[in-house]
Amino acid sequence: MTTSILAELPESLQSVTKFFANGGLFMWPLLACSVIALTTIILRIFALREKLVLPVTVESEMERLVPGASAERLARVVHHDPSSLARLVRVALQHLRWPRSDNVEAVQARARYEMVRLERGLVILEVIVGIAPLIGLIGTVSGLIHVFASLGLSAGAADAKRIAQGISEALSTTIFGLGIAVPSLIAFVYFSKKVEVMAVEMESLVTDLLSKLYFGRAAGEVPPARSTITPSPARVPVAPQ
Repeated sequence: MTTSILAELPESLQSVTKFFANGGLFMWPLLACSVIALTTIILRIFALREKLVLPVTVESEMERLVPGASAERLARVVHHDPSSLARLVRVALQHLRWPRSDNVEAVQARARYEMVRLERGLVILEVIVGIAPLIGLIGTVSGLIHVFASLGLSAGAADAKRIAQGISEALSTTIFGLGIAVPSLIAFVYFSKKVEVMAVEMESLVTDLLSKLYFGRAAGEVPPARSTITPSPARVPVAPQ
């Protein structure tokens, strides 16, 4: 079986080479689009893993927090966490002495930045979805121009057969362009939906967290000054003299 595969490999490579040669100059931009699209898809698969955006440890600690209780433990959990959710929680804790409305605005500003980070690369897929079929169509039209230009030079059955073959070869750029655009469109829709779902989940978690942090506080009331990163050291009783 291995021998047969190795025997067929040169023929397969020849077919691929012939396919690109028949497509002409416009096959190279399409090849570049395919490489860029594949690279972007792979990078987004790794970057949008749920454990990197919504780590379970941070989620569980946020859900465990009691309304009105100290957030010292939560602050320690998110202090060195690089996830998007942890960065939003850090912003909420850093501005805890602000009024709730100002804190919400700060969190929303950071959330917009996190959304841009999560959507990074999706615009590349969107552009490739649009331009790959167009480049393929331009290549096909260019090939058809050359085919029909040779039609006026000679006539006959043999020439008609050659023209039909030339038309089929010219359509290879359209096939290649559509073959790039379809997977890119599927990946773009999938990643966009995934980012949207994670954004809604982060919004729900942070909104619930702010409700717990500001529980029982009157409007405009400033909480007592205390660290939100490390707990205060315990007092050691001093024996009477």
